[in-house]
Amino acid sequence: MEILSAVGDDAVAKVYIGRTSRGNIVEFVESIPTGNIREKWVLIVSSLNGCPVGCMMCDAGFFYMGKLRYDEIMEQIEYPLMRRFGGAPDTKKFKIQFARMGEPSFNPEVLDVIRDLGDRYENFFPSLSTVAPIGVDSFFQRLLKIKKEKYPDRFQLQFSIHSTNQEQRNRIIPIHKWDFSRIADYGMRFYDEGGLKITLNFALARENEADAKVIQKYFPSEYFLIKITPLNPTVSAQRNGLSNDVDESAGMPVKHREFVEELRSRGYDVIISIGDTRENLIGSNCGQYILRFLRERPELMNAYTFAREIKEISVLEGHPHLRGNSP
Repeated sequence: MEILSAVGDDAVAKVYIGRTSRGNIVEFVESIPTGNIREKWVLIVSSLNGCPVGCMMCDAGFFYMGKLRYDEIMEQIEYPLMRRFGGAPDTKKFKIQFARMGEPSFNPEVLDVIRDLGDRYENFFPSLSTVAPIGVDSFFQRLLKIKKEKYPDRFQLQFSIHSTNQEQRNRIIPIHKWDFSRIADYGMRFYDEGGLKITLNFALARENEADAKVIQKYFPSEYFLIKITPLNPTVSAQRNGLSNDVDESAGMPVKHREFVEELRSRGYDVIISIGDTRENLIGSNCGQYILRFLRERPELMNAYTFAREIKEISVLEGHPHLRGNSP
């Protein structure tokens, strides 16, 4: 891995832009969400070279050049491991999220990485976020097998929901994907007694519909929890007219406050996940992607501040067709 640029704060989060051994340009992140690296250390890695999904709030979906190989994913893990620890991670919880760039279920080699890391590091905690595309059943079948065999009590599986209105959800996530019934069926099979509940994630925009009755219809509270995150400041969210509904100082949605209260009254665990807002300035938060910002350099408040001094040529030479300011 050749590091082309690194931005951030070692005490909060750092985004690396690197060229893999196969010549692909990737972004990956290390984060210390609790402020104590001995307690928890998180890596967020890319599984694809770009992303073909194109979610309305995500900056990583502006190009797609194929799958990353096993060694290219591992390089994103090995570099920060060596930089921070010189080898094995000296932390209680070593979490890896397959969520920086690319829908992970499009790449079967993600499963090989998940399988092997459990053998290398006993403190490894896998986390996979997916929109659950149609057509990759073999990935999810094998994921289920690996989870049951190796990680029955320490695997975080998260489905991107964002809206309880199916038509609106199809616009937000514009690919063919599982409906709520299929997500519910798989999630209940994935769950193990004593393990983690399956996460239904809402990057909650004011414009999105959120109905607790729909959640209760499909997703039993014994198996599923709801995680609500702010809609992070991204180029895509701005272009698509989406606005954040979560009051980060109050720790609650504004327009959708009743959604949270009703879910809790119906017995659901609801997590309002608000991290360190400095991550927005670094560009390390979910949905952010520095290469997109550098390509277009829009007027975007409270985001990508750390990346503004990076020159395009240093990070885009591996993708010459991406230079310029046109979408």
